[in-house]
Amino acid sequence: MSAIHRALRWSPRLRLSRTTSGFLGGLALFVGLFLVANAVATAVWQDPITAVFTQADQKALNKELDQLEHASLPSDTLALVKNAGSEDSRMAVLAGHLRDTGAGEPLGRIEVPRAGARFVFVSGTGEGALKKGPGHYAGSALPGEAGTVAIAGHRTTYEAPFRRLDRIHTGDEVILTMPYGRFSYSVEGSRVVSPSHVNVLRHVKHSRLVLTTCTPLFSAKRRLIITARLRRAIPRGAAATLKPLPPVAPFSSAAG
Repeated sequence: MSAIHRALRWSPRLRLSRTTSGFLGGLALFVGLFLVANAVATAVWQDPITAVFTQADQKALNKELDQLEHASLPSDTLALVKNAGSEDSRMAVLAGHLRDTGAGEPLGRIEVPRAGARFVFVSGTGEGALKKGPGHYAGSALPGEAGTVAIAGHRTTYEAPFRRLDRIHTGDEVILTMPYGRFSYSVEGSRVVSPSHVNVLRHVKHSRLVLTTCTPLFSAKRRLIITARLRRAIPRGAAATLKPLPPVAPFSSAAG
């Protein structure tokens, strides 16, 4: 017998006490049950772990949005609002004021009654932004501007804001509430496309909203697209309270 074999034969074996063995066995059972419970909850509802973080983010975003709605506007923006000739023009000016909002910062609120969804939506559709809630596609219009407003959201993680988006029917209402206006959209229809089919976000002749999310559940292979047409826009905040300046007659140097 070689020296190595003799050493292995006579080496002391690791022995665990009954208490330690019981603890490790219980721990393994707990972890297993937790993973199963988490999987079941995600399948029938949403991922409960990531939901906790998003709930905290949404609470903070609500406070930030409340502050934004009551914040004073820059003097140059106020002048543009007062010079705007209509409610639509005033809302478009104030929408442009939010163009520089940083990724992950709040823009407004989205409500989809049929899907039971009401969230603060943020600027950007990157990973960090979508962890906080639905995200507004950079380059798409903001409510009040001409063109397509586009918003993305998760279906199974981070409080799953668009979990029930597949339940929406034609004619259902989707509401976007901005610091400067409340915009009501009527659903036109839905379709499923590949992730590379970005043409669905294009601008069309009318003002509309496009919502996007992954489909089917637990897969990112396809995208569910909901389109809705703008039906009504009601000004809020400065867009409603600031009155347009009366037109000024052109100056003439001729003597009267």
